[in-house]
Amino acid sequence: MKNNNKIKYLSPIDIDIKRKKKYCFFKKRNIKYIDYKNPDFLLQFINEFGKILPRRITGTSKKYQILLKKAIKRCRHIGLLPFISDELR
Repeated sequence: MKNNNKIKYLSPIDIDIKRKKKYCFFKKRNIKYIDYKNPDFLLQFINEFGKILPRRITGTSKKYQILLKKAIKRCRHIGLLPFISDELR
């Protein structure tokens, strides 16, 4: 009898995971001023519960994250964006 039993061991699969490079949305498009009167644009940086997305997720730089935070807060105070919502999008 031939012994052709090939033993296969469980080993980690070599998957080359390439993450997309994060970049600052505002620097790439050369935006100097974030308009707080445009709630449709600001909705990109808010999750479905109304919270502002952090820099580690959006990839914005520190300078523009501060400006973005101020613009979202101003938009909320005027009443264009809700403070809390179950289904914002």
